[in-house]
Amino acid sequence: MALLTREELRDLIERLAAIERPSASPGERRAAELIAEELRAAGAEARLEEESAHGTYWWPIGLLTGLAALAGATRSRLLGAAAGLAAAAGVTDDVTGGSQWFRRNLLPSRTTVNVVGELGPRDAERTVLVMAHHDAAHSGLVFHPGLPRAILRRLPKRVLDSTNSTPATMWGAVGGPVAVGLGSLLGLRRLRRAGTLVSAGFTAAMVDIGLRRVVPGANDNLTGVAVVVSLARALRKDPVPGLRVILLSTGSEESFMEGMQAFGRRHFAGLDPARTHVICVDTVGSPHLLALEGEGMVWMNEYPKDFLALLGDCAGELGVYLYPGLRLRNATDGLIALRAGYPTVALGSVDDLKIPTNYHWPTDTPDNVDYGTVADAARLCERLVRVTASRSA
Repeated sequence: MALLTREELRDLIERLAAIERPSASPGERRAAELIAEELRAAGAEARLEEESAHGTYWWPIGLLTGLAALAGATRSRLLGAAAGLAAAAGVTDDVTGGSQWFRRNLLPSRTTVNVVGELGPRDAERTVLVMAHHDAAHSGLVFHPGLPRAILRRLPKRVLDSTNSTPATMWGAVGGPVAVGLGSLLGLRRLRRAGTLVSAGFTAAMVDIGLRRVVPGANDNLTGVAVVVSLARALRKDPVPGLRVILLSTGSEESFMEGMQAFGRRHFAGLDPARTHVICVDTVGSPHLLALEGEGMVWMNEYPKDFLALLGDCAGELGVYLYPGLRLRNATDGLIALRAGYPTVALGSVDDLKIPTNYHWPTDTPDNVDYGTVADAARLCERLVRVTASRSA
């Protein structure tokens, strides 16, 4: 295979991490241009696609939870019920891969840039879409790596072993406004007061995140970008006959998958779910590689068992260990493809405590990436592309 070596993976990640890349920013565009150059050098056709995006999540979530908190602090039951339930609906729509009506219609927008690389004939019978994202997240006190680890290390081993999902960080952003709305509607003061406090707490957290600087984003998700570039080189040197491979790096993933939403609006009509498989690669630089069983910020969306089984077979052939049975209570670009009906798998990684290392924290630097895991992710994706194409045929 002609995949990138660990040294080449690190070199690419270091060059991209040196660029400050908030969602829908000039830095994000510079990173997109560099990725397009790398894809072309690897032998793929590559282009930039400009899309409209708001570029944050703290404004839409902070404004909606703030509205609920203010309404809950008034004496008006009608206002509390209407504002609380409307805010809950808006947050749910924003975080679950929905229409994102609130941000798209009431908040300002900027330009985000997706990178689209292609290999193989465009009229091929089969297509595999492999995607990552190149924008980086803002930090925030809620992402302090010591907080979840301090809790998890104190859990009994049997409890930690039975844990199969990350914390549901956004439930309160929905539950707080719901409590305000129902408490107001039913005249339950304690419920309304609790919802007001939770909503105000989420508003404060969103303000904190918005005031922080963007992190280097080496693990999340330049590791995924490096895998995509590595695949381009391997599949160009040894192409799969009759297969179209789309290599996608989205912008504005960190603002709740806006780049992928835009890619779907532009391209999904031309990609038949019966002939297209999707592989999402996100944050694969922690010690243990995994395939998500499901993901979602409010409810869990399950990934197809047959595609997961095929991925597991490929991992077994290569001797790549996949941490079993884990689900994500956040969301990746894979959620957008999954909700659109495409057979999808999502690769990620965790440490021994079942959480990604340096997540949304300034320590997410190239020095803290496990390049062995990144290399395994590239090997596994390359094998999965080939096996998927042969079995589909």
